[in-house]
Amino acid sequence: MSDSIERQPTPPAPASHGFAVEVVWTGNTGAGTSSYHSYERTHEVRAEGKNPIEASADPAFLGDSDRYNPEEMLIASLSQCHMLWFLHLAADHGVVVIGYHDRAQGVLAENADGSGRFREVVLSPEVTVEDLASVDVAEALHERAHELCYISKSVNFPVRLAPSTRVAN
Repeated sequence: MSDSIERQPTPPAPASHGFAVEVVWTGNTGAGTSSYHSYERTHEVRAEGKNPIEASADPAFLGDSDRYNPEEMLIASLSQCHMLWFLHLAADHGVVVIGYHDRAQGVLAENADGSGRFREVVLSPEVTVEDLASVDVAEALHERAHELCYISKSVNFPVRLAPSTRVAN
C-alpha cells in the first residue's frame, strides 16, 4: 500500500435484532373449540421479564372489549415507532419536545369470505415544543420519522400522518 493512500475503515455491518413473544390462549371454558361459540378469544401476550398483556379478539369477532385486540396493538406499534423516531430526531436537531400525544386510528375492511386487511392507519400526533422557533423543524421531522420507522416500512397499507405542533405556554 502506498504511503499516499490511506486505508478507509470498513463500515460496520448493518445490525440485526431478534424479538420473541409468546401468545398463550387462556379462553378454554372446558369444551375447547368444540364449536365457534364454545370458547373465549382471551389470551396473553408475554415477553421474558415483562408483565403480560391481556388480549382478546375485537368484540366484533366475539372478543372481550376490556382487553387489547391485535388490531389495536398493530396501530399502537405504528404509533410507538413513529413517536420514538420523532423524539430521537427532535433531540438530534435541538428541538425540545415537552409533550407528545397521538390519537392513531386504523380502518380494517372485511372481505366476503371473512378475511380482511387494514386499508390505512392515520397517525395524529399532537406535539408540544418548548419554543416557537422549533415549530417548523418539528413539523418537518415527522416525515423523516415516518421514513425511518421499521414498523411502517413493514406493512402493506398506507400509514398517513396528520401531525400538529403547539408551543408550551
